[in-house]
Amino acid sequence: MYAEERQRAIGDLVAARGRASVAELAERYDVTPETVRRDLDVLERLGGVRRVHGGVVAAGVLAGAESGVGEREALGADAKRAIGEAAQRYLPPAGGSVLFDAGTTTIAAAREVPVGQRLTAITNSLPVASALAGRDGVALHMLGGRIRGLTQAAVGSGTVAEIGLLRADVAFLGTNGIGAHRGLSTPDADEAAVKTALIRAADFVVLLADSSKFDHESLVAFGGLGEIDVLIADAAPTGALATALADHGVDVVVAQ
Repeated sequence: MYAEERQRAIGDLVAARGRASVAELAERYDVTPETVRRDLDVLERLGGVRRVHGGVVAAGVLAGAESGVGEREALGADAKRAIGEAAQRYLPPAGGSVLFDAGTTTIAAAREVPVGQRLTAITNSLPVASALAGRDGVALHMLGGRIRGLTQAAVGSGTVAEIGLLRADVAFLGTNGIGAHRGLSTPDADEAAVKTALIRAADFVVLLADSSKFDHESLVAFGGLGEIDVLIADAAPTGALATALADHGVDVVVAQ
């Protein structure tokens, strides 16, 4: 296999799975770890991946496009379902209010809301609204705005202004990346503005993020680690991220 072919294959693998280790890639492609590291240097310069200690994480699709909801829902579906189940313990008492951010993990959380749970649910996500529409006990409010096709989420200045008038008990928040130094990030500026507004509008913020988001940075930062109260993930963070979360007093819950 030529170097260019191997690099493309590595890029496709990481884009699909979210992360890979140097040792795993070396064994998979029957090359030395040094060769893999050179390949990863090339891919990082192209913007397809981001190097982390011991391996690499996805920085989006190699062409630079953001993947859509349908594509992302298929990745790590079991982990997202477990995270959604674990999120239910943070629902407010009966009659409380919850802000649901857009994202495949928040969709999973919406689907796991117990039948008969009395709450006011407010969201900018069409799939979240669809999951909760007609649910007995749920008073559902859909935020207005321009709908982004990729994420099926309402965004824009009107959406942000509408959120600014709210004060909710809990926000279930999604992210494309979470890192020790830059905090929370996402590829789109309009999505980032909505997420920032959701953080400010909630008394308690629960971040729902599978482990592929660890040590990953997207284009636009929208919140610091100190602005979230709980992280629910499918695995425990390690290294600098784990230390930073502890320093900011973030409770980490590993969904089983």
